[in-house]
Amino acid sequence: MTVFKYNAHRPHRASPDLYLHYWGQEQCAPGHSFGPGVRSLYKIHFIHAGTGKITVGEATHTLGAGQAFLTYPHVVTHYAADQDDPWLYSWIAFTGEEAGYLLSRTSLTPEQPVFPMDQVLMPSLSARLSETGSSRDLLDLPLKVMLYEFFSLLLRTVPAAESPVPRSRSVYVEQCLHYLQAHYAENVTMESLSASLKLDRKYMSALFKRTVGLPPQQYLLQFRMSKACELLTETGCTIGEISQSVGYQDALLFSRMFKKVKGCSPKEYRLRHTDTDIVL
Repeated sequence: MTVFKYNAHRPHRASPDLYLHYWGQEQCAPGHSFGPGVRSLYKIHFIHAGTGKITVGEATHTLGAGQAFLTYPHVVTHYAADQDDPWLYSWIAFTGEEAGYLLSRTSLTPEQPVFPMDQVLMPSLSARLSETGSSRDLLDLPLKVMLYEFFSLLLRTVPAAESPVPRSRSVYVEQCLHYLQAHYAENVTMESLSASLKLDRKYMSALFKRTVGLPPQQYLLQFRMSKACELLTETGCTIGEISQSVGYQDALLFSRMFKKVKGCSPKEYRLRHTDTDIVL
């Protein structure tokens, strides 16, 4: 198995809306599986050969060569390669403020995560990223271009279908995203969010989760921690100052939530991410 990793929170400093975490390729062992479990990021697998199955909720899909599947953050998923004809697949893993919005413009959902690969870009994406990743010269921009090129193709491959659902519903989600991104440093509650949009709180939460892939509280937590990571690696602010800057009056609570999301304390994160590196 070959895996390339890239610093998750400093790849695209000029436009921190989409983060490429890592990519790779693997010839799966017979029956190789993941889950049932969750991840904290989006991950797309591109099937080059072999067969296998993915299950999300009550829906199970069988996939073969020429297909791909998307797993959503914080959505329980199980997938397994076939015992007799296991997958050969490649993958990309990403997060970012714009990821949910771009995916909401496709027909993909956690329960319907399968889509066809094109004949050129998607099968070669991991190899192209690896080739680019082997050079340290002007690394940020080529990776960013390839990622947006992929999303451009994805939007053409599986566009959101015209729906009888009123267009205003997608506007509500966009307004919700703008509110959370503008007020994340404040004491945001779901009541204040729903009141600002003049929507029922339960309806708003369900609509947001259906579109973005996770509930607004979880999106806010992820957004705050993303901003905290930027402050930890790009400023000399103290932990207390960063805590206040991302909406936590209690620095201990902030540190506890940061460790829950990132797997380490803010101080440890700062020590680990002072340099941008690619590791094979």
